[in-house]
Amino acid sequence: MNAVDVLVIGAGPAGLTAATYLARFRRSVRVADGGKPRACWIPVSHNMPGFPEGITGDAMLKRMTDQAEEYGAVVEAGRVETLTRDGEVLVARLNGRALRARAVILATGVVDRRPPLPGVDDAIERSLVRICPICDGYEATDKAVAVIGDDAMGLREAAFLRTYSDRVTLIHVGEGPSPSPEEAARLGVEVLVGPVEAMRLEGERATCLVSGGAERVFDHVYSALGTTPAVDLAVRLGARRADDGRLAVDDHQATSVPGLWAVGDVVRGLNQIAVATAEAAVAATAAHNALRRAEGMVVRD
Repeated sequence: MNAVDVLVIGAGPAGLTAATYLARFRRSVRVADGGKPRACWIPVSHNMPGFPEGITGDAMLKRMTDQAEEYGAVVEAGRVETLTRDGEVLVARLNGRALRARAVILATGVVDRRPPLPGVDDAIERSLVRICPICDGYEATDKAVAVIGDDAMGLREAAFLRTYSDRVTLIHVGEGPSPSPEEAARLGVEVLVGPVEAMRLEGERATCLVSGGAERVFDHVYSALGTTPAVDLAVRLGARRADDGRLAVDDHQATSVPGLWAVGDVVRGLNQIAVATAEAAVAATAAHNALRRAEGMVVRD
């Protein structure tokens, strides 16, 4: 099939939620799965509603994929290379063919700027290096915590983690000025300056060697290096960006491009699954209603 009602770009929690809603609205839905989404890095999530015992990112994504496919959504591996307009439809280049869609929901997320540490992928999988203190800061309670940052975000994240532990160290690796000793002391954060020259993973702890010879052992290392939103497809169509570089959307998740909605981390910096799935429900309903209007049907807003 080279034409669908709705194309969902991205197979993370936001994209799969949108696909489930649209399939249950009895729309033909294709999900372009561009590879491992950010959620697959989650070792165990304990703040996912309905899973008090926790759930891994892979298990969560499998459940959500199964649910979308149960109602008829088709998940296809492959990246959308281009997205263009042809009259009233949008045309995606996917796996060497043109796929026409009456509506598109963009759930492409963000790319984390990972710290330049040896073995960082393994450390993330083992939950020694973490990327979201809102998600799992609770598990850092009373632990020795390091935050790697290169700008003001690093100190803000270190200060946030003081909610859970009084042993928080900011490792400032940026070329700009490091936080002042007075500000760091006021927030209760120790500051080390210089790149992390080496990191050893030993059991459940990480030993970091910081420039200048400081060697410290931490239970958790957080990256506060930020993310890059995956907005290129939308921007090339002329979609407006917000001040933070993400896509600007209205209350129904519609971008400035007719027929294009955006959900999840690509539009909001909170980077939470619960938020992304809620936005997906809003966007899927709005897209369905827009198609009904085009079909001359009565719409229940």
